[in-house]
Amino acid sequence: MGGTPFDEMTAADGSVRAAYAGLAAWLKRIPADLIGRKRLEADLLFRRLGITFAVYGEGGDPERLIPFDVIPRIVTSAEWTSLSEGLVQRVQALNAFLYDVYHDMEIVRAGKIPEELVVGNAQYRPEMRGVDVPGRIYTHIAGIDVVRVAENQFYVLEDNVRTPSGVSYMLENREAMMRLFPELFAINRVQPVGHYPDELLKSLRSLPPASCADKDEPTVVVMTPGAYNSAYFEHVFLAEQMGVELVEGQDMFVENDIVYMRTVSGPKRVDTIYRRLDDAFLDPDAFNPESVLGVRGLFAAYRKGNVNLANAVGTGVADDKSVYTYVPDMVRFYLGEEPKLANVPTYSLRKADDLKYTLEHLPELVVKEVHGSGGYGMLVGPKSTKEEIEAFRKRIEAHPENYIAQPTLALSTCPTYVDEGIAPRHVDLRPYLLVGKEVKLVPGGLTRVALRKGSLVVNSSQGGGTKDTWVLES
Repeated sequence: MGGTPFDEMTAADGSVRAAYAGLAAWLKRIPADLIGRKRLEADLLFRRLGITFAVYGEGGDPERLIPFDVIPRIVTSAEWTSLSEGLVQRVQALNAFLYDVYHDMEIVRAGKIPEELVVGNAQYRPEMRGVDVPGRIYTHIAGIDVVRVAENQFYVLEDNVRTPSGVSYMLENREAMMRLFPELFAINRVQPVGHYPDELLKSLRSLPPASCADKDEPTVVVMTPGAYNSAYFEHVFLAEQMGVELVEGQDMFVENDIVYMRTVSGPKRVDTIYRRLDDAFLDPDAFNPESVLGVRGLFAAYRKGNVNLANAVGTGVADDKSVYTYVPDMVRFYLGEEPKLANVPTYSLRKADDLKYTLEHLPELVVKEVHGSGGYGMLVGPKSTKEEIEAFRKRIEAHPENYIAQPTLALSTCPTYVDEGIAPRHVDLRPYLLVGKEVKLVPGGLTRVALRKGSLVVNSSQGGGTKDTWVLES
């Protein structure tokens, strides 16, 4: 799966692909320094809006501006249709899996996935066994990371079904591009993404708790850990865009298994909580007793069907990297269909043969912690020194069950403005799926770009940036 990366703009014979024709012609005729000036303007805009993310433990100012690349990534309507069909299928299977593992465990009894991978998983919540959630939907907001390796060929790299972040950057990137380059939108017929907050609110309201008094307009809130959280900007942004209250744990209380928020007009019942807080901190009575971020009694109210949580408690078992390898089997088992989107070929190091192969081929592989995120806890073999590889080998040998390995993918590249001018850089894509009574996607997602030459790590915490993603009208 290595080799020459697929260039999304330029074909092998040097011709420009049809989707990029308008952009390529525009780039040829604009002044050479315009892109640089616009990038500085974008930086000022994002800083003024306070669009930052936090990186802790590295010293200095933890608030960083995510680098924004002003050259958009372009996807055709046909490519998007094919990709979105695969994503919808995948998230339906993941929700079916989550319902099953907290009820009948049919997939385990059928021998399709080892029991220890489920009940022994750190993200599995035995407290959720037998709990019936509205619509049997556990992951209401999913961010599925995909990578492209060839013409209309995408692979799923990772499933994010707990609290996927980054959608505010998708929206603000589009806003910035429309402000900076309005003429480009006259050349290209780009499908909109600005209706995402409206669709999010509709989706959250479509699955009210059983005891909700006003099922047409249940009260929705966004729950944040607070201003020190790395994604706090996004929490504020989404609450404002949906027109709902942003609350912390201290702003709510539970009485007679009903959740209320404190308002200037007195207590108001809360029906659905879009929570951006990890399971462990939601309720000190049910989970971490030392949590000061949650609401005492919240889980009891949830179990009794008096409040809905998006995403559900215990969804983390479905985005564990060792469980990821079984998602194609979930599609077949629950939906009776062949997967429309393939996984990246993956070695599970808890298996003796996979472990042996990985240890023999470490310089060629990417190795990841099964619970890791943000580009941390991983080894990129071809980019690592012998010393780094040997140090990582010892970590694997000590706890092989904590790791998976994958071949080094030749991630597709897009034209990107860097210090030396416009050059290809590797990208991935995180589309966002909203799961209510139906599954919806806005056309696009968050494209992350590895700004360092040759780098395959696109995470913002590891020096990556973001791009606006354009899905063209058909």
